[in-house]
Amino acid sequence: MNEAQKIQISDIVDQAERATQMVNQIRSRMLQPNAAKSSPVFTLTQLATLCGIDKGQVSYRVSKGDLPSGQLNEKGSRREFTLEEARAWIQSYRAEHLRPEGARAVTISIGNFKGGVSKTTTAMVLAQGLSLRGHRVLVIDADPQGSLTTLFGIMPDTEVSEQQTIAPLVYGDTTSIRSSIQPTYWQGVDLVAASSSLFSAEFVLPSRQMKDPEFQFWNVINLGLEDVRDDYDVIIIDTPPSLSYVTINAFMASDALIVPLPPNALDFASSAQFWSLFSDLASNLVINAGITKTFDFIHVLLARVDSGDVASDVVRSWISATYAEKVLPVEIPKTAVTSSSSAEFGTVYDINRYEGSAKTYSRARDAYDRVTDLVEVSIRNSWASQLSEGE
Repeated sequence: MNEAQKIQISDIVDQAERATQMVNQIRSRMLQPNAAKSSPVFTLTQLATLCGIDKGQVSYRVSKGDLPSGQLNEKGSRREFTLEEARAWIQSYRAEHLRPEGARAVTISIGNFKGGVSKTTTAMVLAQGLSLRGHRVLVIDADPQGSLTTLFGIMPDTEVSEQQTIAPLVYGDTTSIRSSIQPTYWQGVDLVAASSSLFSAEFVLPSRQMKDPEFQFWNVINLGLEDVRDDYDVIIIDTPPSLSYVTINAFMASDALIVPLPPNALDFASSAQFWSLFSDLASNLVINAGITKTFDFIHVLLARVDSGDVASDVVRSWISATYAEKVLPVEIPKTAVTSSSSAEFGTVYDINRYEGSAKTYSRARDAYDRVTDLVEVSIRNSWASQLSEGE
């Protein structure tokens, strides 16, 4: 009987290289012809919906020529607007909803103790949704796995340098995140990318704390954002699926938290552990470091909801009883739309034309639109609070 062949480290290295090559091949096929993502275009009807007006008003303003007029498609059958053009219209018609003078960016961390709960997708669609409401958004990928960076069409381990991540802040090479910011394919959304090099943060931050008792390991991202809070309306941080030093930094830098939570027993139990550990750590920081920390809002978002799963109804009742008013009154359905868009390194907002059921697409898109609307209300309340405190 032959002994099973042992797996060497060299075999794992080869496996890693094959996996990376496969991801790059898939991305190249998905993002042809130029291996880069492109933002969608918008029809006259879609633009009218985004602006909250009817098509007639759009046609009238096009004839006036005081806003971008778009361009006819190749067949000459309809007028289309780029994302940049659409945002100019949106900002004109939604001016009263945008960040008021004197207010600063609201920072939101998307967090959970467990992977696979739609944390990264929530960060991405919220950034896209808010940009489609006229806001300027900075997205920070703080997860070494770089899933959010990948959604932007950027390969974390081959196309991201340490200087494009939060690493310079972590190492103390800079006190501002500005130099790490890059534009993305989605106009109105900028990115601080991530790569596997961020794993070192879990060693660097405590090491700096040991060497310098005055160093505040939890305050690195917060101080790094100070220089750009006037440049953006919203800053969204996608955190690692653990209560790491980086996650703590993100939470302490944030004005608000959004916690995606699928209604199943394991995820519910994991979220309970998440809150318990975070509360213990935050309490110790407050006591030992003499700091105060408040959040403007905390939202729990029911995600990946399977309408056919009877057991989820029971867990949903647990979540409602536990988190009460923190639970947003909308659920993100688990649909073929979200699955197929994820497989293509995208979201529902990236889809120009869905090949499947229009009803299924509408259900997924409407859910994310509703979430963005609710979060925008909370953001506007935060701005009002800032102005009130300033007075």
